[in-house]
Amino acid sequence: MADEQFLTADGAAELRQELEDLIKVKRPALAQRLKEAIGQGDLSENADYIDAKEQQGFLEGRIQYLENLLRHATIIEEADDGKGTPYEVKPGCTVTVVDEEGIEDTYRVVGPAEADPRNGKISNESPMGVALLGRRLGDRVRVHSPGGDWQVKITRITR
Repeated sequence: MADEQFLTADGAAELRQELEDLIKVKRPALAQRLKEAIGQGDLSENADYIDAKEQQGFLEGRIQYLENLLRHATIIEEADDGKGTPYEVKPGCTVTVVDEEGIEDTYRVVGPAEADPRNGKISNESPMGVALLGRRLGDRVRVHSPGGDWQVKITRITR
């Protein structure tokens, strides 16, 4: 991983749980499927074997990705002013913004591995995430995205 990856403590715990499930549950189940498919004979035209081998490749790739991510990720530290108010937007913060039309949205800034925009979790590498990082309460921020530019005002930052 060339770029620094961020994870919240909760996100890292979820990914560790997924990794454990992949290693302890899904990998053995897939190994059993492979063993049964091999027992069917001629592997060159054995659809069960071919499917299981493809799934094994995806499974092992995901395991390798998660192990590498968890080994090298930066767990987000939540620095604040002692009153629970962060000085500036950093990964791990929850930020409320109001756009030019008065529409309010709240986002939690997380690393790409945890991003889930439908549930309000945006990547620090997304256009909104990039625009918000390092900004403070009350700042007006211009967001540059493929759909066009717009401006928001930061109305709240929490941990």
